[in-house]
Amino acid sequence: MNPLSGMTKKFALLFRRDRFRKDLDEEMAFHREQAEREMIADGMLPGTAHTAAARQFGNAARLRETSHDVIAFRWETVAQDIRFALRQLRKNPSFTLTAMVILALGIGASVAIFGFVDSALLEPLPYASPTRLMDVGESAALHPRSNLSYLDFRDWQRLNRSFASLDAYVGDGFLMHTSSGIVPIPGAGVTAGFFQTLGVRPILGRDFKPGEDQPGASKVAMLTYGAWMSRFGGSSNVVGQSVTLDSDNYTIVGVLPRDFSFAPRGPAEVWVTITDPSSCEKRRSCHDLFAVGRLRDGVTESAARDDLKAIAAQLERMYPENKGQSASVMPLSEEIVGDVRPILLTLLAGSALLLMIACVNVASLLLVRSESRRREVAVRGALGATHLRLMRQFVTEGVLLASLGCTGGIGVAIWLMKLLVHLVPKTAADHIPFLALVGLNWHTALFAVAIAAMTTVLLATAPMMRLGFQRIYDGLSEGGRGAAGSLWKRLGANLAVAELAIAVVLLVGAGLLGRSFYKLLHVDMGYDTTHLAMMYVQIPPSANDEDKAKIAQRLQTYRELERTVRSLPGVVSVGLTSDPPVQCLCDTDWIRIVGKPYNGEHNDVEERDVSPDYMPSLKARLVRGRYFTEDEDLSKPQVILINEALAHKYFPGEDPIGKKIADGGLTPKSMREVIGVVADIREGALDEEMWPSEYFSLYQQPDTNFVVMVRTAQDEKTMLPTIVNAIHKLDPSLGVYGETTMNDAIENTQSALLHRFSTWLVGGFAVMALVLSVVGLYGVIAYSVSQRTREIGVRMALGAQRGTVYKMVMRQAGWLTAMGIVIGLACAVGASMLMRKLLFEVVAWDTMTLVAVAVVLGLASLAASFLPARRAASVNPTVALRAE
Repeated sequence: MNPLSGMTKKFALLFRRDRFRKDLDEEMAFHREQAEREMIADGMLPGTAHTAAARQFGNAARLRETSHDVIAFRWETVAQDIRFALRQLRKNPSFTLTAMVILALGIGASVAIFGFVDSALLEPLPYASPTRLMDVGESAALHPRSNLSYLDFRDWQRLNRSFASLDAYVGDGFLMHTSSGIVPIPGAGVTAGFFQTLGVRPILGRDFKPGEDQPGASKVAMLTYGAWMSRFGGSSNVVGQSVTLDSDNYTIVGVLPRDFSFAPRGPAEVWVTITDPSSCEKRRSCHDLFAVGRLRDGVTESAARDDLKAIAAQLERMYPENKGQSASVMPLSEEIVGDVRPILLTLLAGSALLLMIACVNVASLLLVRSESRRREVAVRGALGATHLRLMRQFVTEGVLLASLGCTGGIGVAIWLMKLLVHLVPKTAADHIPFLALVGLNWHTALFAVAIAAMTTVLLATAPMMRLGFQRIYDGLSEGGRGAAGSLWKRLGANLAVAELAIAVVLLVGAGLLGRSFYKLLHVDMGYDTTHLAMMYVQIPPSANDEDKAKIAQRLQTYRELERTVRSLPGVVSVGLTSDPPVQCLCDTDWIRIVGKPYNGEHNDVEERDVSPDYMPSLKARLVRGRYFTEDEDLSKPQVILINEALAHKYFPGEDPIGKKIADGGLTPKSMREVIGVVADIREGALDEEMWPSEYFSLYQQPDTNFVVMVRTAQDEKTMLPTIVNAIHKLDPSLGVYGETTMNDAIENTQSALLHRFSTWLVGGFAVMALVLSVVGLYGVIAYSVSQRTREIGVRMALGAQRGTVYKMVMRQAGWLTAMGIVIGLACAVGASMLMRKLLFEVVAWDTMTLVAVAVVLGLASLAASFLPARRAASVNPTVALRAE
């Protein structure tokens, strides 16, 4: 007997070279001693026996080298394994292509979504020490976070002990005077230390100086990099130049960095200091600012909040108009990405489930493929290949396949990230700064490597586990086929059920988001959104906007503009408003009902200023009373319209017509008589509740900024250029921007975009998961049929009908499908509870969605199982028995 026959099998499993050498020497010494004892027992002298045993055992050095070669890692064998793996993949192109596509989709989707999550949630804001930056605002019962007044801000800035710096900003727009005419541009007003608080330094010129935000200070401005390049050609001499914004001359003192953005304000091109407070900012009851603060070292967010709340309470005692107002402090990052976080996490979870299905599917394909190669493995084993050598071959094939799939996945991820970024409209992208950061970086690359490593381990382990349970002679015997088939039947069935369950979770999530999105876009608006065009218009402001002559001039501009647009062919009616519907609840008023008990409480309502033809142009429903008339201007007593929500809340069970509404102090200037009640119009976001709203006559308080709403008799989109040209011809000094249709404006609101984005992505994941899970089920049933060909042939030879074979196969598929659906529905309800914040007027256990998913997946699974069933029913008993 060869003394090394058992040794090589034992030592082939050892990987540590020193231990292997020690154990090998001990094993060889043991065999020599055993041979020597046997020779002595046969009567040989000890010395002679020792020499004979050594001669019989052979050259120890050569045996040691041979044993090392059996387990040694050599590049020659690795190259052989790679070449053999490539031949196997080329030999089965359909298997290779299918596995690569599945892996590329799963990995690509996961990496792409992680790119968004990384840019939004993991990458720090592009400011100095961003975790110390806080968003600061006021807080009331109905507004957890709201604007703060200019006077309150100055008090907070002076009295707080928590912030190293506290600065305010306000969104604004300007009319820039250029050589080609007046151009409206977005801008912002800030206090002098705003950019120092953020930790942003200009790349050209200087920052604002202390005191440049005080009344009467010189007017200075800073340009964004984009405005510098597009408006001034990137000239290095721009610093010190004068630019006319509205009716004032500003001196350009600096240019901001190329990558600077401030999402809460949006796409501002020019930043100026707040020097002359507006009429609103002179009143403590008027709120139009937000603030950003940098915490002092050692101060926490909660400590800063308590500090500002104490100051707010002090101001509340000092000023009656501050009653009910407190402070809001939260990380600036939360203000920028707070609404996006749950959607991104939901999408990341969906992509992870899709990746899981993809990996399970490819692992199933590999297991099926390893079953088809059992005879090959058995022959190689019979010829002397060890289990370790065979396992290494399968590991090489798994690593190679995973590498190809991961490479394709990176390509898919890059394409998906670019596609998703371009799908976001520019108007929304301006408020999502992290979109510019989406792409491959070291975070995303590290995640991709981790995903690739996990996939590689799974694909390499799957066939190794199967090989570990297989004995060599099983592959050469007829009896081994049934055992292997039963093993795959159990394992493959479990994998198919898992795939189906995961697909149910994704399909239910997509269905719920889809129903939410549908309900969101079909929520009652309170007016007719079709054939409605809109655009923003800005009248050049003057140094003294409160002058009666200027106010009268604005009113004249309103009337001439309405008359001009109304005369255009295809225009039905024209109305003006201070803010368009379905945008924001951003203009609120604190009211008091004359003649009703009042204890200084905040009665917050939404405020809009509208022209007499605005409500008829929207086709809003007049419940009672009347609309404004053309002659109700500043010379007439002030009147007001209210919506049904306000009437129900503040005039329950009574007719509000003729009643009066005023501010908290009942000042004569604020007294307005209710002349009409209109049906509720959705002024805020689509997913916000209807607010009590009041409508002032725009003719009684003309402003320099307003929105033109045009009802057309034809396609409103084609009318937009004609309307804009008509306004420019009427008065070239008017700034016109943001022209769009009402339906487009609704679909581009933040709530609609977020719901659409999540619906399409999760829906895409769900469709891919449905296809992959059905393919997986098909593989299980098809393999089961192939394993039972002899059994089916015997049954049919004994008289079994085709229908019986159909039932047998379809019953197996039905049980697997039913188990996957039941388990998946249970998991889906739990998962939907976690994403209920993303749902709009849809519950997590929506019966219609659950039933629809079960029906769709059931039909798809049974359709996929029909092909193997048909193949089984078509088996020729004679051929099947002869083949076996």
